[in-house]
Amino acid sequence: MEPLEDPHGKGGLHVMKRIIVTGASGQIGIELVPYLRKIYGDSNVLATARRHVPGPVSEGGPFELLDVRDGKTFSKLVSSFKADTILHLAGILSAKAETMPQESWDINLGGTFTALEVAREHGAALFFPSSIAAFGPSTPQDNTPQVTIQRPTTIYGVAKVTCELLCDYYHKKYGVDTRGLRFPGLISYEALPGGGTTDYAVHIYYEALSKGRYTCYIAPGTYMDMMYMPDALAAVVQLMEADPSKLVNRNAYNVSAMSFAPEDIAASIKKFIPEFEISYDVDPVRQAIAESWPNSLDCTAAKEEWGFDPEYDLDRMTQDMLERLKQKRQATEG
Repeated sequence: MEPLEDPHGKGGLHVMKRIIVTGASGQIGIELVPYLRKIYGDSNVLATARRHVPGPVSEGGPFELLDVRDGKTFSKLVSSFKADTILHLAGILSAKAETMPQESWDINLGGTFTALEVAREHGAALFFPSSIAAFGPSTPQDNTPQVTIQRPTTIYGVAKVTCELLCDYYHKKYGVDTRGLRFPGLISYEALPGGGTTDYAVHIYYEALSKGRYTCYIAPGTYMDMMYMPDALAAVVQLMEADPSKLVNRNAYNVSAMSFAPEDIAASIKKFIPEFEISYDVDPVRQAIAESWPNSLDCTAAKEEWGFDPEYDLDRMTQDMLERLKQKRQATEG
């Protein structure tokens, strides 16, 4: 199957040609894999995960079981697939990680270290998804700089900072083509929430349609950066296809499309569902995590070095989310 579209809409040769995705059944992978297969061809994107989950990821192209800590199997897959790129998404998300810190460290850090070693061994490029969780309470909260103090207070955040530094190290010492994004909260109509602190911004749309109300576990006035999943997918491809000579920071670029508090997303929903109501029952664990993260990010480096330019603002995202979820519900009921 030939690629159906070019990520830049300009034609020309792709940098990525044979891609392995780890954690392909997770929040990002479940949408990124089909997106990549449309661009690069079904047979050129190998999805891997620890478990087989029925659906497009495992059935729409090549799929293999992989625990990312298993370097021997990981290396064999890269070799046999002749992969030139590893998109390393496997990991345990923030809120869930706090309930199992030892295993989370093992998977989130150990798995990334293994992925970097495999990339070094085979000369493959590697993408690593960092997070706003890599920041902490002592980080400047507003317009957070690309390079700033990073002292996270969660095991998830500590692992993200460590992996950012490891990616820098492998690039400088071994020449591995490492690239990465610091994702904000990601909002999707396809992927169900997977244990992240920003999951409320997905749940709220489901319950707005099904119940007309939502009880939020994050307090009003708590601002966090967010991005709609279509913009996140485009950013991954755009970064990996970018001219390496223009990448000054290379790893862990700040990216974001919007910053809002729970009452802002509720107000946006009320523009389309006027009777919608929000109430609050704050979860102290997730609230503490949210308060340790920035209110808004400075994305200048991503814009200047590889042209990051998200399409969706809050109201446009809300309109699309509600329309897509209505279609999904009608398809299920039909």
